Amino acid sequence: MIAGVDEAGRGPLVGSVVAAAVILDPDRPILGLNDSKKLTEKKREMLFLEIKEKALAWSIAEANYQEIDELNILQATFLAMKRAVEGLKVTPLNVIVDGNQIPKGIEIACEAIIGGDATHPEISAASILAKVTRDRQMVELDAKYPQYGFAKHKGYPTKAHFAAIEAFGVIDAHRKSYKPIQHALKSDH
Repeated sequence: MIAGVDEAGRGPLVGSVVAAAVILDPDRPILGLNDSKKLTEKKREMLFLEIKEKALAWSIAEANYQEIDELNILQATFLAMKRAVEGLKVTPLNVIVDGNQIPKGIEIACEAIIGGDATHPEISAASILAKVTRDRQMVELDAKYPQYGFAKHKGYPTKAHFAAIEAFGVIDAHRKSYKPIQHALKSDH
């Protein structure tokens, strides 16, 4: 009864940071689990559905852009991870988290594993749920603000994203605590 936990969306300049927690069912193995960044979008989408169907328990949570600005990205990530673990319908005995730090506030024995999203299937599954959810949020934001290209760059600090910010300004969902956004806001005045 191990819950794997991972996040998506720490680096982007816009939107929420999304975390997921997954407890896999040993009797219903899922083939092809890996770090979400090493999988194609199509493969992630297929695994997303399979994980939700076969896992003993799964939970997806987030910390929104206001919480990121208020707390900082690391603490907001920990908050999202804590929410994901608390959202599980089954209580795990242990929690394993991708990374080098244990999120504060998780009341279950917890271990941080660097590169765990590539080596532990529970973390890989959480990585996939978090990434697909976050990417879908960017596609939704793209429908609202097509001039920014969020569906393509997913909010990351790319040349296209910076060009869109320069041309169209900062939107509400941009993380105001991030230096490039602060810089863009200053140059607007």
